[in-house]
Amino acid sequence: MIAKSNSTKLAGAMIFFAALQWFMTVLAAETLFPGYSSRANDLSDLASTVPPNVTLVQPSAMLFNLTTFLFGLLIIGSVLLIRQVCKKRLFITLLAISGLAAMGVGVFPGDTGVIHGLVALTWFVTAPLSAIAAYGFLKKPFAYFSVAIGAFALIVLISVFSMGQSSPFLLFGRGGEERMIVYPVVLWTGAFAGYLMNSSSEEC
Repeated sequence: MIAKSNSTKLAGAMIFFAALQWFMTVLAAETLFPGYSSRANDLSDLASTVPPNVTLVQPSAMLFNLTTFLFGLLIIGSVLLIRQVCKKRLFITLLAISGLAAMGVGVFPGDTGVIHGLVALTWFVTAPLSAIAAYGFLKKPFAYFSVAIGAFALIVLISVFSMGQSSPFLLFGRGGEERMIVYPVVLWTGAFAGYLMNSSSEEC
């Protein structure tokens, strides 16, 4: 059995690797996708564009699906460790759901239609909410940054659905708008990982 003093450090290491491998693999997948544009293309276009105009390019599709599934799997693994010492049920639940949703994005690419949209939306909602919920036990000033990052990602997401083509974030294109939801939260996971690896507390 993992000692409580080490469980958060191991969880942090897993989350850090999850974020690092995701960023590096997504960058690799973009370079291997002819004509791919971070402004015009969604992240999930790397796996497959949505119907009716389905485009699937290898090895980009395989790389994106694998790295996103692994990201979610490592998040789930870290949750099992964190819950040994952290009693914040809301945070644990949100983080777990976000991990499962990321795995879902890796399993159900854009050409699967509605189910892809549902798992992607679940990821886009629960990941920022996880960052906000972490405020209750993070030390300041990281706690403030955590809330700000989660709130920003949610503001962009709400803007997409409430304003549509009038969303000010569309200035950066569909791809840029989506990245303003995903990138801040994935970067937050890296920062949260560092927090866990350097934590001397045995419970939160």
